[in-house]
Amino acid sequence: MSSQRSILLVEDNPDDVDLTRRAFQRAGLTQPLDVVEDGVEALDYLFARGAHAHRARVPLPSLVLLDLKLPRLNGHEVLRQLRADARTRFLPVVILTSSDEETDLVESYSHGCNSYVRKPVSYTEFVEAARQLGLYWLSLNRAPESGVHG
Repeated sequence: MSSQRSILLVEDNPDDVDLTRRAFQRAGLTQPLDVVEDGVEALDYLFARGAHAHRARVPLPSLVLLDLKLPRLNGHEVLRQLRADARTRFLPVVILTSSDEETDLVESYSHGCNSYVRKPVSYTEFVEAARQLGLYWLSLNRAPESGVHG
């Protein structure tokens, strides 16, 4: 098991998951990338519930990359619930979405996202965005230490 804290990618589109994995590898990011496919599963993962109850003693991820358009529970509601809980209040969350809607941007910040990144269209631009995200959020940024999930 790696001693590095993971990155949680909340994304329901398998093509975007694959693209993100390849972009992170190409950008040299070595942190484990865990993936969940909907908002309910994201909350179960982060609060160590249900199928993710085994994660109760595992540190929270160092970064959450959250899509907005998710099945079962959208990204806005996931973010709202994360910020309402003391365990995840300061967990860095980057909205990584294809939405260019101003309302999504404003709502994301009003619910406490740390950054809002529109997914680049080209692979080259996506790799560069992944590299910059990794450099900033995993190397330069300092966040309060997070505890374990439960």
